[in-house]
Amino acid sequence: MRLPRAVRALLFRLVYTIPVVWLVVSIVFLLIHLVPGDPVEQMLGEGARPVDIVALRHAYGLDLPLHTQYLHYWRGVLRGNLGTSIRLHDSITHLVLTRYPYTVELTIAALIIAVFISIPAGIASALRRDRWQDRVLSFVSLLGLSFPAFALGPILILLISIKLGWLPVSGTGGLSHLILPAVTMGSALAAILTRMVRTAMLEELNQDYIRTARAKGLPERIVIYRHALRNALIPVITLLGLQFGALLAGAIVTEKIFSWPGIGRLTLDAISNRDYPLLQGCILAIGLTYVIVNLATDVAYVIINPRIRD
Repeated sequence: MRLPRAVRALLFRLVYTIPVVWLVVSIVFLLIHLVPGDPVEQMLGEGARPVDIVALRHAYGLDLPLHTQYLHYWRGVLRGNLGTSIRLHDSITHLVLTRYPYTVELTIAALIIAVFISIPAGIASALRRDRWQDRVLSFVSLLGLSFPAFALGPILILLISIKLGWLPVSGTGGLSHLILPAVTMGSALAAILTRMVRTAMLEELNQDYIRTARAKGLPERIVIYRHALRNALIPVITLLGLQFGALLAGAIVTEKIFSWPGIGRLTLDAISNRDYPLLQGCILAIGLTYVIVNLATDVAYVIINPRIRD
């Protein structure tokens, strides 16, 4: 039985993901070996006794040949055992799984904010091309791109939390704690997506099938949202898949600003504590998430655009 073309394409994508996963795991494994100097001495700090250095190197298997360490690391990854944190004395898998949901929650909230702002703004900008509404939205988009997270976050804290007292300054505990960090992360993405939606909509509105739909007397709302927007979403979905990894990287800064207990903050703590095994686990989780999201983006292509599905 011959599989449909779309299913075969997705299966090929899944097969192509396997070497990418291998490459991500391999690079993360080499991370501890690419650190300048002796990573064990850096983890223990200055003044460490030679006997302690030898004991720690043996405990983490760093005295074994490189290929043996590589096989042991892969065995641990496949079993879900990433080792033990040096500073926190806890399972790295447990630490990552405990913090990971907070980062996913923050990232999804930032994506939702960016999408709900950018799609209506991009459509409005395209429908009112070169008018004052288009110029205002373009200016706001440029303003959103001009404020990085490390600058926008403190501004929001000073204005919204300290001066007005509307939202908590930091920490977790409910939706009110999520709003400011999500807006901080999602504002730049919203600005990028607004421009992308505007460009894609302008291109689709000039296509023959849009003129045909209007000539048939279809309501403008149907023409815009059911026909033009659906096809215009393809480059937007591509950008969302690519920017998801950027949001995860941006979460490192945002989580530190708002004391958000996610994997980004755990990564910074691992760096400051020179906890390289924990740092490996955090980077591995972020890297594998990026691979999975890109695979999900390919699946979304087939679901949304019938031209690809056919």
